[in-house]
Amino acid sequence: MAPPPLTGLKVVELAGLAPGPFCGFLLSSYGASVLRIDRPGTTVSSDMLTSYKSSIALDLKNKASHALLLSLISKSDVLIDPFRPGVLEKLGLDPVNVLQKLNPRLITVRLTGFRRDGKYKDMAGHDINYLAVSGVLSMLGAKDAPPLPPGNVLADFAGGGHVAFTGVLLALIHRGVSGNGQVVEANMADGVNYLGTFPRLLTRHPMWSGPRGTNTLDGGSPYYGCYECKDAGRYMSVGALEPQFFAQLLKGLGLTEADIVPEKGMSREDKRGWEYMRLIFTARFKTKTRKEWEDVFDGTDACVAPVLTYQDLEETNYDFRPIVGLTESPARKVDMTYDGKSLKPGEGGDQVVKEWLGWAKGGEWDVNEKGVAVKSKL
Repeated sequence: MAPPPLTGLKVVELAGLAPGPFCGFLLSSYGASVLRIDRPGTTVSSDMLTSYKSSIALDLKNKASHALLLSLISKSDVLIDPFRPGVLEKLGLDPVNVLQKLNPRLITVRLTGFRRDGKYKDMAGHDINYLAVSGVLSMLGAKDAPPLPPGNVLADFAGGGHVAFTGVLLALIHRGVSGNGQVVEANMADGVNYLGTFPRLLTRHPMWSGPRGTNTLDGGSPYYGCYECKDAGRYMSVGALEPQFFAQLLKGLGLTEADIVPEKGMSREDKRGWEYMRLIFTARFKTKTRKEWEDVFDGTDACVAPVLTYQDLEETNYDFRPIVGLTESPARKVDMTYDGKSLKPGEGGDQVVKEWLGWAKGGEWDVNEKGVAVKSKL
């Protein structure tokens, strides 16, 4: 069995929130050596995505710390920049005019929320804001209610950290051919907008052309949604879109097509009958517990499955796995399930500096009285 595919890759991750750490987390999961650069004076990090990472605390406004960072970057393959536009330049770390000249093979992935050149480029924001301007948030949520964001999963992690990870992989492929690094520009607004390509195309199709919450895939259809069971707070998911799957759904529920339409001869696709059908399904699902419905539908093609909570997964010892399986060069084992693995600023950094630069702590570099790493010999 070969080692993970990114083994030997050296990544400097400037400490940030959510998407930057997730990009580093994906890289470290597949073998990369990831060194997080923490701010001085930080005792507890908000980064929970710390698998296989190390840390060092640097004051980037301090000459000796700045010199140590440049030494690390000179031997690095990837730099993760989570800052707003212009911050890296103010720190004397311009990716093109400074870092690329220092290390022509360096891949700098710059991750912002809004576009770097757009209307909102100088504004602060969070997942909900990036999701909002992407157009995707307008499609999420119930009918006749404000749009509802799905936590911070879509913009921060899918459209942000994961997209940045993809950009790094593409840049690595290019470097393998050209020998040169480059700047990867990723922003969460464009990233999540791209993820929404298919639903955007469907807005010109009957499946998703109506107002939010009235369409087949956004909660409008009674045969694509969730229903509460007899045991309150437990739900079953239904996705019986195709006729053959819908027939299996009705069979499991003990219903006929005549039972679920308000008028004889009305088809299931007729939206005029959807509210009636939903009432029938709602009442029927409440006649059994989730476990009983699982027993009914497990092994069938009804496209019905339980809505499991993380507590359910924990109680059943769910096997957490990497984002993708590789038969010849698998990822490292997932070492975080429910308890976040804390990585203290400075933890493991001395070993990484020794591995990357061959420098021993107390020699070419050291830690001052404030716990900040500095280069001893300038």
